[in-house]
Amino acid sequence: MKIHLTHLYGIALAVCLFCSCSAPEKATLTIFCTTDIHGSLFNYDLKKEQSTCQSLAGIAGYLRQVRENGLEDYILLDGGDLLQGQPTNYYFNFIDTTQTNLVARILNDLGYDAAAVGNHDIETGHAVYDKVRKEFRFPWLAANALNIHTGEPYFEPYTVIRRQGLKIAILGMITPGIPKWLPRHLWERLEFADMIETARKWVPLIQKKEQPDLLIGLFHAGWNYNYAGENENTPFNENATMLVAKQVDGFDLIISGHDHQEKAEEIINNAGNRVLIVDPRSHGRALGKITVHLNRQGKQYAKTYEAELLDPARMAPDPMYIQQYTPALEEVKTYIDTHLGEFTEEMSGREGLFGPSAFTDFIHNVQLSTTGADLSFSTVLQIDASISKGPVTIRDMFNLYKYENGLYLMRFSGEEIDKYLEYAYALQYNTMTSPQSHLLRFKTDEQGQPVRNTKGNYILWADYYNYSCAAGIRYTVDVSKVPGERVEIHSFSDGRPFYADSTYTVAINSYRGNGGGGHLTQGMGLTKAEINNRIIKIWDKDVRYYISEYIKEKKILTPQCRHDWKVIPGEWFKKGKATDYPILYEGH
Repeated sequence: MKIHLTHLYGIALAVCLFCSCSAPEKATLTIFCTTDIHGSLFNYDLKKEQSTCQSLAGIAGYLRQVRENGLEDYILLDGGDLLQGQPTNYYFNFIDTTQTNLVARILNDLGYDAAAVGNHDIETGHAVYDKVRKEFRFPWLAANALNIHTGEPYFEPYTVIRRQGLKIAILGMITPGIPKWLPRHLWERLEFADMIETARKWVPLIQKKEQPDLLIGLFHAGWNYNYAGENENTPFNENATMLVAKQVDGFDLIISGHDHQEKAEEIINNAGNRVLIVDPRSHGRALGKITVHLNRQGKQYAKTYEAELLDPARMAPDPMYIQQYTPALEEVKTYIDTHLGEFTEEMSGREGLFGPSAFTDFIHNVQLSTTGADLSFSTVLQIDASISKGPVTIRDMFNLYKYENGLYLMRFSGEEIDKYLEYAYALQYNTMTSPQSHLLRFKTDEQGQPVRNTKGNYILWADYYNYSCAAGIRYTVDVSKVPGERVEIHSFSDGRPFYADSTYTVAINSYRGNGGGGHLTQGMGLTKAEINNRIIKIWDKDVRYYISEYIKEKKILTPQCRHDWKVIPGEWFKKGKATDYPILYEGH
């Protein structure tokens, strides 16, 4: 993907440039950018034990070639979510905390000039991100992450880089959706301001104080501001990149992230000026390259931009990079090969996308055993993960449970539990009118036909990780009925009666228990304050840890489906699943 655009800067700033004795008549700047690396440091997936084609290793090889070809004064930026995603992250975040975090070592050595803070960086907790912040030899930016005691940014709000006599200012921001997803103790002493309002505050301050020749936004926020039912008027919009670009004049270009999408596009903002937006996907699957040509025209600079997304799969890994960091990779391999126990049967995550499954129920069993709750809520954690029959290791835990979610014990009424499940199954299931209908809910076009992606497969209406089910109660889900009228709870699993007006304890992960996915807010109708009041206990380690401890205690396990719930009509469910399974897993 490659685009071009030209932009004439404002008169006031151009006068400042004209008066500067160091401002060049012509200059060409090259900016490289990554985002949402999520631990993809090597061309090797530790969880799947297989080689990959994209990572920072290939990007490092490309940048070495760039330097060897004579371009050494480029700018290198990252859009956040560096500290979570692979076992390498977990190991250097929580196991070996004495040495410099591997992410900091690598990004320092690659010469990054600045990075934005991401929500999954905050998810690691203060002990981790405060340590890494000190280890980075470049500014970690988030102008809208505020210290609640001072009202000032907790991280650096912006930085200034000088290249070729030019002054480049970079304003960083983070998605303000963190309080919706993460437990408060992870972001204690912080609050997250609206991105638009933050930009309106900082852009004039930067222009007045720094008088930059180029202003770059480095945002850990996506560009689709309609995501998850939000819109341009939603306060604290999770993906406000495009809104900032349109409504806050002054940015030349914005690098976005968080949404794992690719984009290289120019827009016209509300002031009539062009803004370039570049989003280089995730997991090292793209390297953004932006070339800026500046030419003095009287008292103004004419700026011509070229933007392209380069494919690291075409880049040979840097041999020196591999040599330097392989010992750290081997250290992590040794750790994740630690034996925990044994499974007598294979366990697949595929079944959980359609209905009850041993995979999902295994998580339920762990949560119920750890918390002693009346019932458990869990989700479809992996769309295509499996745990093989035989020895189980820590490596398998990363395939079983992708995120470092915490574990909550909360209290809800029977009526609220029913509303939660109604909301969850509205996300997951289509309203079937016959056995030939789709079981799963797919995105549809104006004619009501399922929409296909570039691979020819249908697109799920909601993210699969927002599907959810319960254990500990007996209930049915009638997919022939419309959303809101599908769930009927019959009793507890042991036969005890279940009452709508009684209060019960529920085991739930921190993402969902903090409001993530909307189950507690849109589904149950709770406010954020009410959600916080429902929390009885927060366990001090992540769910993955308690799964590991459960396996070590049991030693030998036979994963089985609890069959606490079922989808009816049964024949419709079977035929709908038979229709949809190939669409998702066989490319048909």
